[in-house]
Amino acid sequence: MHVGIRAAVVLALVAIGLMVAAAPVHADTFQFTSDHCTGGCGTAPFGQVVVTQNGTSVNFDVSLFDSNRFVLTGSADNQYFKFNGAGGAITVTQNVAGVTLIGDQAGVPGGFNGDGTGNFTFGITCTPIVPNTSCAVGGGNGLPVGTHLIFSVANTTLAAVEQGNNLGIIFVADILSGTTGNTGPVDVTPGVTVPEPATIAFLGTGLMALGLALRRRRVQG
Repeated sequence: MHVGIRAAVVLALVAIGLMVAAAPVHADTFQFTSDHCTGGCGTAPFGQVVVTQNGTSVNFDVSLFDSNRFVLTGSADNQYFKFNGAGGAITVTQNVAGVTLIGDQAGVPGGFNGDGTGNFTFGITCTPIVPNTSCAVGGGNGLPVGTHLIFSVANTTLAAVEQGNNLGIIFVADILSGTTGNTGPVDVTPGVTVPEPATIAFLGTGLMALGLALRRRRVQG
C-alpha cells in the first residue's frame, strides 16, 4: 500500500475512533415547533428537549428560546412539561430559587390530555402551588427566563420516551411567550431532530484530516 494511502486510512480510522470514544452515551435533540397558544406564541422554534441515554436512565434537559417562560395553566394540566415512557423514579434537579420542582403522574394512564395535545401520563410541575409566586397557576406567573428543566427517569430508554402519543406528539411544554405575551402549549412532533453538535464536530475533524492527507499525497506524487 502506498505510504500516502496508508496514512490516509490510519487518519480516517483515528477519526472514527475519536468519535466512538467521545460519545459513550447517545443523545437526541428535539425542538418545540408546533404552536397551540391562544392567539399564537410567535415564531418557532420555541425551545428544545435534549434526551440522553445514560446507562439504564434517560436524562432530560428542557429549555426555552428567547424570553419564553415555563408556566402552569389548565391547557397543559398544570404541568410545565409533559412526556410519556417513564419507567422508574423521576429525579428533578432543583435549580430555581424558592421553587420545588417535582415529577408528577396522572391519576390514570394518559390522564394529562389538556388542550388537544393528546394523552400524557407524566409531567414536571412544582409544589406547593401558591398564588402570586413562581409556583402558581396562570399566565401572569412562571419560572424565570432561562430556566432549564433538568431531570432523569430511571429504568427506561430513549425509544420509550421518544414514542409519540395517541396524536403522534412526543413532548409538550406550557409557555408564556416572550414576544406575544400569550400562553399555551407548544409541542414536539416526530421527525424534528437536531444532530448532536459534538458528533458533527468530530466527523468534520476526521474528514478534514482525511482530505489533508489525500492532498498531501497528490502533491508528493
